[in-house]
Amino acid sequence: MTLNAADSHDDDHDHHDHARHHGHGHGHHHAPKSFGRAFAIGTALNIGIVVLQTVYGLVAHSTALLADAGHNLSDVLSLIVAWSAAGLARRPATARYTYGLRGSSIIAALFNAVFLLVVLGGIAWEAIRRFSEPVVVQGGIVMAVAAVGIVVNGVSAWLFASGRKGDINVRSAFLHMLSDALVSFGVVCAGALIVFTGWTWLDPAVTLVIVVIIVYGTWGLLRDSLSMAMAAVPSGIEPKEVRQYLSALPSVRRIHDLHIWPMSTTETALTCHLVVPSGHPGDDFTMRVAKELRDRFKIEHATIQIEISEDSSCVLDTDHAA
Repeated sequence: MTLNAADSHDDDHDHHDHARHHGHGHGHHHAPKSFGRAFAIGTALNIGIVVLQTVYGLVAHSTALLADAGHNLSDVLSLIVAWSAAGLARRPATARYTYGLRGSSIIAALFNAVFLLVVLGGIAWEAIRRFSEPVVVQGGIVMAVAAVGIVVNGVSAWLFASGRKGDINVRSAFLHMLSDALVSFGVVCAGALIVFTGWTWLDPAVTLVIVVIIVYGTWGLLRDSLSMAMAAVPSGIEPKEVRQYLSALPSVRRIHDLHIWPMSTTETALTCHLVVPSGHPGDDFTMRVAKELRDRFKIEHATIQIEISEDSSCVLDTDHAA
């Protein structure tokens, strides 16, 4: 049965004496709003700042400014990937892709996390090289251009702030923009110190400090996106609590073959077998369970199979979850 915000539909299938029910609770009140406008504005702003920082980074001979430009370039690519994934996730299901292309949002989040870490590795390598090959840095230009970067990235981060807790892709964009603002602030500080002290080694030194801070902040994004790619239970859902809820349902004697996995960065699916020896509890039961899973655990797509005989041997009755 499919539960929507406005209506419900019952769909029963009998197979090998099993009654199988599908409860798909589409919680529209949990659905993420479109961030297409934010992606468009953020991409345009970051393309502009990349050009500005690259040109003046070469003029000022600043590794930190060029590193900031490289970081912003990675954000442009990341925004484009995340934006494309958001569009693909809204495409309808097909006979081959029965969940549509929702999974592309998970791939995008993982790509963004890995790509950012790779870019940071290149930035760190260039900063280390500058210690042995110092150049004269024009601190005033560095400060002015980096200050523009703070404003641009601050505005871009604000565009994604409202959705950072509901969608890992939006969170990825938010973290990228926020880290860029942090990089630009560090570059401003380096430029000021260079102006007043003449210490050119501050440019690569500040770059390395910023790289460490960004890697620390990005590690959680990499961990979460990798877990989603491996179909792990989403971090916001405690599987033991879901199991306890299902096991405590009236007339349910046993539960097995319980699986919970992310369909996308915002939607979760569940399948399980419930053993109900007293007989089939009816459609109202499975509809109510699907709605409760949606409301309590934010599991939008639940497929529940009812087994009415404890003596039947289910080939999937092998639950090794800890």
